[in-house]
Amino acid sequence: MARTYKAEGKQIAYVLRGLFVIGGLTLYFSIPGLHWGFFFGIILVAVLAAEILGAMWTRKRRTNKKQYSAKPNQKKSSAATRRTSNSVRSDEIILTSRLDDLTGAEFERLLALYFRDQGYTVKEVGVGGSDGGVDLVIIDRRGEKTAVQAKCYADHNLVPVMTVRELVAAKRNHDCILSLLVTTSDLTSSAKKEAEQFKVDYWHGGLVEHKLRAWGKWQPSKKRSPIEKSVAAAKSEIVKTRREVAATSSGITCKCGAPMVRRKGKQGTEFWGCSNFPKCRNTRSI
Repeated sequence: MARTYKAEGKQIAYVLRGLFVIGGLTLYFSIPGLHWGFFFGIILVAVLAAEILGAMWTRKRRTNKKQYSAKPNQKKSSAATRRTSNSVRSDEIILTSRLDDLTGAEFERLLALYFRDQGYTVKEVGVGGSDGGVDLVIIDRRGEKTAVQAKCYADHNLVPVMTVRELVAAKRNHDCILSLLVTTSDLTSSAKKEAEQFKVDYWHGGLVEHKLRAWGKWQPSKKRSPIEKSVAAAKSEIVKTRREVAATSSGITCKCGAPMVRRKGKQGTEFWGCSNFPKCRNTRSI
């Protein structure tokens, strides 16, 4: 059975206690004429010193273990995506950013701007912090309150049923009659059933983007993400390869013996070019 740090600390204290007692008694008997109280003092000091050192060793071992265990968590937090961050950039940047480029707090801020322009009074309850199940409380012109929970998730990350239950329970704390769940992804099937049962309205990713675009102020840049760029480059490479294969199968060869492929000039005119370009620059009109 594995020993605990406390048990190891006690064992060390026993060993130190014995060494201190032996050392103290050796000193006591080597010096004649010492008072008998010195004998009991040696025993007491040896016990206390051993217990203190054993406890210090146990505490040090536990501290080292906590620091060692915390390192993987620090790496995970540093590698987390922007969605889990509580940082909020300016409204101008948020209004020109794609939904998948926003943090959770920025998505909440974007919704706050949207609802204000729709005529609601907006209270940003949990933007960028601990919300307890509600991020925004929106109040219409009649004074009717709606508790809003925002989830900026990736498409594959569906909102679980627990989030719906938290919103239902939390809306009472803010004296809200209605509740609305807004997510950039979608809800699980069980979460949808729960939402219908407790009359929780919800907007999924497609509906959210439609409403924001109809609003007009949210104008995300059309700059493609690195993943989209790589996909487009891969598609272009596939098309290019297909053309080269088609040209090769047509039996058209260059003077150097290499197959010729269909290319386009600067003015858009097509021609046959050597597949060994730029080593070979021979061309042939189509």
